[in-house]
Amino acid sequence: MTQTYRITLLPGDGIGPEIMAVAVDVLEVVAKQEDLNFEFTTALIGGAAIDATGAPLPAATLDTCKQSDGVLLAAIGGYQWDNLPRHLRPETGLLGLRAGLGLFANLRPAAVLPQLIDASTLKREVIEGVDMMVVRELTGGVYFGEPKGIFTTETGERRGVNTMAYTESEIDRIAKVGFETARKRTKKLCSVDKANVLEVSQLWRERVTLMAKDYPDVELTHMYVDNAAMQLVRAPKQFDTIVTSNLFGDILSDAAAMLTGSIGMLPSASLGATGLGVFEPVHGSAPDIAGQDKANPLAQVLSAAMLLRYGLNQASAAERIERSVLKVLDLGYRTGDIMSADMTVVGCREMGRVLVAALAQT
Repeated sequence: MTQTYRITLLPGDGIGPEIMAVAVDVLEVVAKQEDLNFEFTTALIGGAAIDATGAPLPAATLDTCKQSDGVLLAAIGGYQWDNLPRHLRPETGLLGLRAGLGLFANLRPAAVLPQLIDASTLKREVIEGVDMMVVRELTGGVYFGEPKGIFTTETGERRGVNTMAYTESEIDRIAKVGFETARKRTKKLCSVDKANVLEVSQLWRERVTLMAKDYPDVELTHMYVDNAAMQLVRAPKQFDTIVTSNLFGDILSDAAAMLTGSIGMLPSASLGATGLGVFEPVHGSAPDIAGQDKANPLAQVLSAAMLLRYGLNQASAAERIERSVLKVLDLGYRTGDIMSADMTVVGCREMGRVLVAALAQT
């Protein structure tokens, strides 16, 4: 019996519509192969939503997302919206989407593909075999803590304030995602904090350590964030699954991404307690190449695979897509951002065409 899923598409800005078109083509092919049916609804977010409605996250978009089985997001932002007030900027729409859907866990894989190992700025012997997952808390910490703002002191001097705060329940739920993710991989979890300085990190470490009793099969280690940043560059293969707070995860996941050589290859998943998730590439909207058929759609396609695997529990379909991506890389096809000697450079649309052809053979 055919399984039907309602998928909300958020193409967003810049290269978003171009890479989203490729991902939809791929999903439609794999749907036929796996006896699935996708009902796609496209909605506005980011700069496109600002131009059309005056808001970076229209209420109608959030409602549509809530009624879907999964959300596939492309990219948001652009130069023309950079000077807007903070509450009207495209990034505010993304934060609102995460908060509105209760998405508290961000999963960012960073795997060095053999075909692209020479694209990394690090030595082959350092990064060969790197395959890690960063689990980042999304809706707490310093980005959301209160009080925050710019205040005037008694002396008339302005003072900027942000508050890093976590409750026990917030720590527990992200720690559980970390342990469960590690259990599905190599059963190694590293919790990253700054417990030698920050009280909030002391509570973080206490709660993560306590939860480890429920996962005796998972090896738990702790690391201070400054050391973790250093170790990611020095010896990244020591890591499998990392769980950490919002701010630390924001920084470390980008550092891990660049181990692979191109941020244009990496997907991500943002998950909540209900199972509804948002799946998106980690790269930006690249407005400088928008509309020029130069974008790399592979991170968007791999985000669609993560939607299938983590959002819809369709592992077989996800594997088909992942194998097709590896196949086109084996065949030597490259977009400009991952181009190397003796490879064949293609644009976004052509990469989509060869992906669909490879997928048809899986």
